[in-house]
Amino acid sequence: MTNERKGPWTVLSKKDVYENPWIRLTHHEVLTPAQTPGIYGLIHYKNLAIGVVPIDSEGHTYLVGQYRFPLEAYSWEIPEGGGAPGVDPLQSAARELREETGLSASHWRKILECDLSNSVSDERAVAYVAWGLTQGEAEPEATEDLTVKRVPLAEAFRMVSAGEIRDALSVLSLQAVELLQLQGKLDRGGPRDG
Repeated sequence: MTNERKGPWTVLSKKDVYENPWIRLTHHEVLTPAQTPGIYGLIHYKNLAIGVVPIDSEGHTYLVGQYRFPLEAYSWEIPEGGGAPGVDPLQSAARELREETGLSASHWRKILECDLSNSVSDERAVAYVAWGLTQGEAEPEATEDLTVKRVPLAEAFRMVSAGEIRDALSVLSLQAVELLQLQGKLDRGGPRDG
C-alpha cells in the first residue's frame, strides 16, 4: 500500500506492466476523487513529441505521409518525431526536419507546447515554425516509409478543416500557424512580431 496522493486521487498501489524503449505502462489501483475504488492505466512517454511547420519563401509547407500502425490508416502530418530527454527540443526539431524532408532552416520560432491525450498519458509536445529553408537529402529512419509533399499553406489549413489531417500535433501546429497568419504576424518570410 502506497496511499500516495495525486491531487484528489489516492494511489493505493502501482505496478509497471509493460515497457519498451519508447513507453512504459503502469497500472494503478486508486481511490477516485469520489473515494470509490478504481483503476488507472498511465502511459509514460520517454521522449518529447516534436513537430515542425516548415514554410518556404513562396508560402508553401511540407507534409509527410506515412502508414500509422495503431490506426491502420495512412496519415498526412507535419514533420515530427521524438526528442530525447536532456536534448534541446530545437535541436531535435532540426534533426527531424532534416531526416524526414531533407530541409534545414535558418530561422525558428516555438509556436506551442501542449499535452497530448492527457487522460491516459503524460506525453508532452513542442512545435516550431521554421523558415529560411534549404533543400538537402532526406535521411528517414530504416523503419519509416515516408512520402513528402509540398503544398500551399492554405491547402494544409483546408486539409485540417476537412479532417484530412487528423494527427493532433499536426492539427494544433497548423492551426497555430493559421492564427499567426490571421493576426497578420506571418508573411512569406516567416513569422514576425507585431
